Amino acid sequence: MPHHALPWRRRLLFTAACALLACTHVQTHADTWPSKPIKVIVNFPPGGAADQIARAVSQPLQEALKQPVVIENRAGANGNVGGEAAARAPADGYTLLMSSGGMVSVNPHLYSRMSFDPAKDLVPVAAAARVLVFLVAKPSLPPTNVREFISYLKANPGKLSYGSPGSGSSPHLAGEMFKSQAGVFALHVPYRGAAPALQDLLAGQIDYAFDPGIGLQQVRAGKLRLLAVGSPHRSPLFPDVPTLDEAGLCGFDADTVFGFYAPAGTPPEVVAQLNAQINRALVLPAVKDRIAALGGDAVPGSPAEFQQRAAADSQRFGALIRDRKIIAD
Repeated sequence: MPHHALPWRRRLLFTAACALLACTHVQTHADTWPSKPIKVIVNFPPGGAADQIARAVSQPLQEALKQPVVIENRAGANGNVGGEAAARAPADGYTLLMSSGGMVSVNPHLYSRMSFDPAKDLVPVAAAARVLVFLVAKPSLPPTNVREFISYLKANPGKLSYGSPGSGSSPHLAGEMFKSQAGVFALHVPYRGAAPALQDLLAGQIDYAFDPGIGLQQVRAGKLRLLAVGSPHRSPLFPDVPTLDEAGLCGFDADTVFGFYAPAGTPPEVVAQLNAQINRALVLPAVKDRIAALGGDAVPGSPAEFQQRAAADSQRFGALIRDRKIIAD
């Protein structure tokens, strides 16, 4: 055998060995995952809908995966701070993001520049909940129903204010949709999350809000007045409360879907396992009840279905943002 053939053969053997090793590594990762705690980044503050849904799902997920599931709240920039942290994390299945759909469907329309691309840097893992928004007002206001409320706003242009979890958040867009369709004007006050907005509404610092379900306990206690539901259908929790569509704002739909994402490049078999276990958690009565307490519905499904919903919401809310000239930076 010619002496010069040996290096070539060695290179061939080395390449084959590397390929075999790579395949073994992928298989080993799939077989051994998870072997350490999983972190769920929630991109809104504690107490909000995203936080409550993440905590509801984390307990059964932890039991199924036999590893701790740790919640880390990283709020700011309408979800972008936590979204970027998740997008920059290693794509190994040990970091997830729980977010409202707004970060993926809305923020790219709001911000002229983002430090990451949600559509490219994150992959959908599983939808978790369809969250309704409830038009709630402080009880000291004279109106007792939504028609009276609209008339009151028209009679007092610019004198009332409403709060939201932040500029461009789903409740903010619901507020803008409401002002546009009802032909009213009120001052928008953005907060760093739904919980701080709710606190100021209870304290009377603002007049009304589109609440993502976390204020329903205060509605039952008489501390807030529930005027309408910003969804296509009435809430089973409050069957006597009309939708805004029924009140004359035709087609009003400000629902949003919250769900789990992973860094792009996360192994597909790991995403599939996570999707299956999250879907199993979502049909458990305790989890469904906790989501229902927010006025929402558990929505198990495939990553592809979650992605399709995000794309549809992007078109719907993108048109509203352009029409209302909403910007966040």
